[in-house]
Amino acid sequence: MEHYDLIVIGGGPSGYAGAMRALDFKKKVLLVEKKRIGGAGVYDGVLTSKTLWELSQKVSSIREMIPNYHVDYQDIVNTVNEAVFERKTQMTVHLNLLQKQQPDHFCYEKGLASFVDKNTISIMKEDGNVKLVQGDNILIATGSRPRYLPHIAIDEQIIMTSDGIKNLKELPKSLVVLGAGVIGCEFATIFSGLAKTKVYLIDKADRILPFEDEDVAEVVSDSLVKQGATIHHGANLKRMEIKDGKVEYELIYADNRTETFTVDKALISVGRVPNVENLGLEKVGIKLNERHSIWDDDTQTNISNIYVAGDVTTEMALVNVGEREARHAVVRMFGPTVKPLSYQNISTIMFLNPEVASVGMSEQDLTRKGIAHRVVKLDYSTIARAVAMRKTKGFFKIIVTNDHGMRILGMRAVGEHASSAIQAVAYLIYTNQGIRDLADMMHPHPSIIEGVQECLRMLLGKSIYKSSIFKDKLKCYICENGTCTPVESLV
Repeated sequence: MEHYDLIVIGGGPSGYAGAMRALDFKKKVLLVEKKRIGGAGVYDGVLTSKTLWELSQKVSSIREMIPNYHVDYQDIVNTVNEAVFERKTQMTVHLNLLQKQQPDHFCYEKGLASFVDKNTISIMKEDGNVKLVQGDNILIATGSRPRYLPHIAIDEQIIMTSDGIKNLKELPKSLVVLGAGVIGCEFATIFSGLAKTKVYLIDKADRILPFEDEDVAEVVSDSLVKQGATIHHGANLKRMEIKDGKVEYELIYADNRTETFTVDKALISVGRVPNVENLGLEKVGIKLNERHSIWDDDTQTNISNIYVAGDVTTEMALVNVGEREARHAVVRMFGPTVKPLSYQNISTIMFLNPEVASVGMSEQDLTRKGIAHRVVKLDYSTIARAVAMRKTKGFFKIIVTNDHGMRILGMRAVGEHASSAIQAVAYLIYTNQGIRDLADMMHPHPSIIEGVQECLRMLLGKSIYKSSIFKDKLKCYICENGTCTPVESLV
């Protein structure tokens, strides 16, 4: 029976990253994937949806100059397929060459892996044959899949999850999206931006993106409405069914009022569930939590030689988080002692219109926890690069401690290039550094990140524009004891 230092179950972003990190330690590694290398991160998730988003943004920009412009859907499909092919080819060629160049250290097997015991894995091959292998350490990185709702007949053709988007033959004339979280809002942004689909978004709360600050949600909501989308605020889905090849859905509101709509397609976006079935976890006593994710303590399960990373864990379902978890797990197995992972200051991007990036705590988090804080907020319309781009919709918001040290607690960037602008502040949070050095650097001009610099200058009381003059563009306020008080300066 073949023996490995590490067996990785799952060839998505997390498993792939973990296997590659183990090679850095000169370990013998087996990577097992049941279907396709890259997982949902390549085929039905991040890469495909973000390629669609990029195309949607381009169409929106063209339509600003040519209002009657429309894109052919087959061209969109071809571009997405090209992106998927490029990425999967890159990853596959990499694995094949590794096997040839390092046969004593790396092996890839295609098949369904399951536990026999805590060191033995059974691999069911496509031809029905079974192969047994052993490993000193096991890393579970089997990912997740879209959540289905029992009362909705999801056929992935008319009523779809994100997995069913690839089945579209043309852009529907109308589409309802159930779920106003990040993924639901991203797809609502994509389809409304392509300008051929009337989008309806079911939002059971009073506003979309309920986990984010109200000012962030407001900008995104206004943009969706401007692009022709209809948002059903405060609506609960009473029923959704396929009738005559279309989707009929009924909503009920708090006052018991109901409304019925008919659309061409529906997209269900109500979260994801971990892939824990058929792994034989019960054979080795691996513990699950109340959400049926695999329980872990800093990537280690309750079985000491078995680790876990990515969407199948109890933490955030993000590619960057999963990759980091996998690499961390491998270092715990084979490397020096490292400090535990921190999930407090993770940078995230929401592919909306405008783009949204965040790191650290939000205002509503701090208010809910009763933590006093200071806030500076700068409108994109005061940034020269945004003016030149004619993309002045958005703002920067930096939240700091309510003391002289003004340690950064969080940041929100809403607007063009938001994801690029946030990383410098994320680094300050990560290293617990002050703001003065970044405020005094010579930033490139004209650039969006000059807005970050101006926010930091506002914190230090030395901004170019004064908030007492541009009260609607520059805002400073102190929040404590549930009350926020505007101030002209925070020093």
